[in-house]
This record gives sequence, structure tokens and C-alpha cells, in this order.
Amino acid sequence: MDTLSKLQLLADASRYDLACACGTKANDDHRRRTPDGMWLYPVQLPSGGTGIMLKTLLTNSCVNHCRYCPFRAGRDGPRCALEPEEVADTFMHFRRTRGVMGLFLSSGVQRDADHTMDRMLAAVKLLRQKHGFRGYVHLKIIPGASDAAVESALSVASAVSLNFEAPTRTSFSVLCPDKDYERHIVHPVRLISHLTGPGMKHAGVKQTTQFVVGAAEERDRDLLEAMARLYGRLRMSRIYFSAYQRGTGDAGLPGEAPEKGSQSDGELLTREHRLYQVDFLLRQYGFQAGEIPVDGQGMLSLAIDPKEHWASLHPEYFPVDVNAASRGELLRVPGLGPITVARVLAARRKGARLRRLEDIGQAGKLLCKAGAFLRFG
Repeated sequence: MDTLSKLQLLADASRYDLACACGTKANDDHRRRTPDGMWLYPVQLPSGGTGIMLKTLLTNSCVNHCRYCPFRAGRDGPRCALEPEEVADTFMHFRRTRGVMGLFLSSGVQRDADHTMDRMLAAVKLLRQKHGFRGYVHLKIIPGASDAAVESALSVASAVSLNFEAPTRTSFSVLCPDKDYERHIVHPVRLISHLTGPGMKHAGVKQTTQFVVGAAEERDRDLLEAMARLYGRLRMSRIYFSAYQRGTGDAGLPGEAPEKGSQSDGELLTREHRLYQVDFLLRQYGFQAGEIPVDGQGMLSLAIDPKEHWASLHPEYFPVDVNAASRGELLRVPGLGPITVARVLAARRKGARLRRLEDIGQAGKLLCKAGAFLRFG
């Protein structure tokens, strides 16, 4: 296969890994496909701006048997690999002709983790040293990579990710029989957290991860506890979720379900959406993981969003006085988000007295929902 044919196949295959700085859903991330089959993704820059990123695998060959993965060992389908020089040269061509400003490079495991990391690092070093590229590179850490390979990745990347895929050792063993949860996942994530900590040499490098939802019958409570640890102790920059779609073509993560499972494909997509809502509550709304309501089986409600569910269980908290409440108190109100709350606080600083819902903003669906939880003094 020539370089373009390989890149068409490998760039398409990379869409299953969401753990980069693009959107969280296929219909929501504004990605676009070029006439020659490349996927270009939006990326959030460290400076706060946005750009366009080329996303590809180095190879879709893999020695592992991860049961959620469409490219695991033993599955049929075309396999190919890019040489490091092909990655670097093609990216620079796309940079000149398409305005691409960043690269997300992942890979199946070819031979072993360190051999694969060596080839990925060779591609990025060509970009940095031969082509003088100083822009955004998100590099996947291959599970099982040595500490030296991890530190080398941090020395050339703007962001890295190593996907947990499952929240507990037990659920991980269902999905990834070839991998050791502590040695291949937990240890390198802790190492990255340490090496990118305040005052450390690689402090500017971001770390993200991803969970597959529903492939191992994991509980949402387990995912919430894992999110709390990752955001709290390990300073994870972002956590992504991908619903496991059983027996589908291009939607989700096709493959053979490890177990029959109790949730339909539609329910798993709703569950993914709820987990992203929780992610925002933890990162932007001041909620703690232990506050998020789950049922007796440790699962989020599919019928109601988690913030509104919390509000329904805490009537003593409401109504909130819009003219006196703190930012944190206002963020607990269903229908109010950070932008609207900032607008309320800005109006109050200017001495305005808010007397009705329309004083906050245009009365849309969300703001009307908030009205039931607010009082205007």
C-alpha cells in the first residue's frame, strides 16, 4: 500500500480513541473528512484557542486480545503500518496544504510496547528535530511501556494519554486478558502524574484517559470513584467515555461483547451522555463524586440528568436567592451553567437587582427550568 492508502485506513481506525482534545461525540465534535479520506479534528490549544489536528494510528496490527477492540489480534481485516518518516512527511504536507496544526498519534501494539513506542517517538522526533515543528502533539502511551519510554514521550509531546478502559482491576481483566492493571495502567499513569506535577520538568504536558462504557458490566459507582481519584489525586486533565456498541458496524466500538449485557445500545449511549454530564459537574460545577446520585445497583439514572436528580433529592437547598447566593450555590441550580452564573454575578457587581427570570437572560428551556429553583428576593 502507498502512504495515502495506509493513512486512509489508519486515520479512520483512530476514531475509536476519544482521549484527545477533540469533542466527545462523533456527531458533536465538528470533525471533518477530507476528499482523500483523512479525518481532521478540532483541538483545544494550551493557549485557549483552537486548531485542526490530524489523528491517526501508526499501525492497526496488534498482539493483544482486548475484547472490546475491533483491531485485536486474531480478527480479520486489512492490516498496515506507517513508517516514522511517512508520518512526519505526511503531517508536514498536511500542515502546508490543509492548515493542520497538531497531530494525535496512537497505535496498535506491534511486537511489544517499547518497540511500538520507539517507532512513535521516532516519528515525533523527526517532526521536532528535522522539520522544526513546535506545535501540538498528542501521543498515546502504550500499556506496558517502560518508564524510560514514558519519560521520552513527555519530552516531545504536548499531551499524552493512556486509556484505563475499565474502572476496576476486575472489570479490566474481563476486557484486557493480556494486560496487568497495576503494571500496565496504574503505574505509568501515576508516573506521568508525578513527572508533570507542579515544578517538575514536564509540568506543561497534559494527561487524559478514556473508559469504555458497558463492555464489562462495570457499575457507574465504580466509574465515579475512578474519576474522583484521577481528577483529585492524579490531576488528570480530562476523562473521555465511549459507549460499547454490540454488533454494530461503524458506531461506537464494534466487536464481540464479552458478555450479553443488560443494557441496549441506546441505553449505553444515554449512559455515556450521563457520564459526560457528571464529568462536567465534577470539573466545572463544584460537585464531589460522592454527591452524584446512583441507585441500589450503583447506576446513574437514565431518565433524569444527574444535576436535576441531585436537586430532586435536596429540596431543603431550594429556592436559591439569585441576588445573594454564591457562585457555588448558583451552580447547583438545574438549568444554570457557568456562563449564566458569571452573567448573574457580573450584574450584581454592577449593583443591579435581579427581579425576574428575564433579567438573567433570554428565557429558553434551560432558564425556564432554573426558574423553579430560584427566588428573586
